[in-house]
Amino acid sequence: FVCPHTMTLLFRPTLLALCIVSSNSFSMPAASIIDSHLHVWATADESSSKFPYAGPDQTPPPQLQNVASPEALLKQMNDAGVDGALIVQPINHKFDHSYVRNACKQYPDKFKGMLLHDPSLSPEMAVERLEELVLAGFVGVRFNPYLWPEGELMSEDAGCGLAVYKRCGEMKVPVGVMCFKGLGLHIDDISSLISKSPETVLILDHLGFCALNDDGDAAFEQLLSLAKYPNVYVKVSALFRNTGDVDSFPYDKVKSKRFDPLMDAFGAERLMVGSDFPFVLETEGAYTGAISTVKSWVPEGSDAVMVMGGTAERLFGSWKS
Repeated sequence: FVCPHTMTLLFRPTLLALCIVSSNSFSMPAASIIDSHLHVWATADESSSKFPYAGPDQTPPPQLQNVASPEALLKQMNDAGVDGALIVQPINHKFDHSYVRNACKQYPDKFKGMLLHDPSLSPEMAVERLEELVLAGFVGVRFNPYLWPEGELMSEDAGCGLAVYKRCGEMKVPVGVMCFKGLGLHIDDISSLISKSPETVLILDHLGFCALNDDGDAAFEQLLSLAKYPNVYVKVSALFRNTGDVDSFPYDKVKSKRFDPLMDAFGAERLMVGSDFPFVLETEGAYTGAISTVKSWVPEGSDAVMVMGGTAERLFGSWKS
């Protein structure tokens, strides 16, 4: 079968041509700002009724538990001038995607969803689950390498990770990878995924988790080496997770030591802004500051259009209804 997301990608050149023709008579709409990385989860009341957490150990931090509903997010987005968002399935609900699916269904012109891959499934069941959720509207897949059994890799030939990764390439569904403990731990595994399915789009979350320290600098060189693969993208998200002990809001060092080299290596067309809501609410500048900071780093023009939303819409489809 061909999923709706794939159909959108297949017909995009036609839509682009129509836009070009129409521009002769009508002014083009303003470029969208898309937050490419954030989470929502059930409030305490919602979790006790319709949308339970994955377990007692997956209850969100008390100070954030009741501030990550879709409605709370929409207020933050409205205040920051953000038009749409990609909701990444939170670990708090693990592989039960009903809360994110409900948010996307309730606000289809604001939200799209990225599902969380379950490494415990067989390759056949994992691909089947992928196809079900894509048909339900999800437009991306998250690989969390720490959910794999110890000693197993995402890229193993007989594993479900590689089966899903290859199927994503066929379906034009991007795969995001979270290297929470550092890119260096996973660079060989990621490189293997890339080589085994060059047509799959791979996205590295949060600047690759390359903190401003010696280990982060070494990992960042590895991240830059991935620029030679045209299917690799990077989220300029969770800036506060990359500061080490030497930077803080408004992240001038993150800009000069991470963002600027990424712009040179990958180009704006392979970078996309993200906030990491709701965790960003606990940082200086909070949500609006996270978005406006990245916006200030790119001069107005085509590069800004891509970083602030164009790249995300090229990969995941338009957020406009």
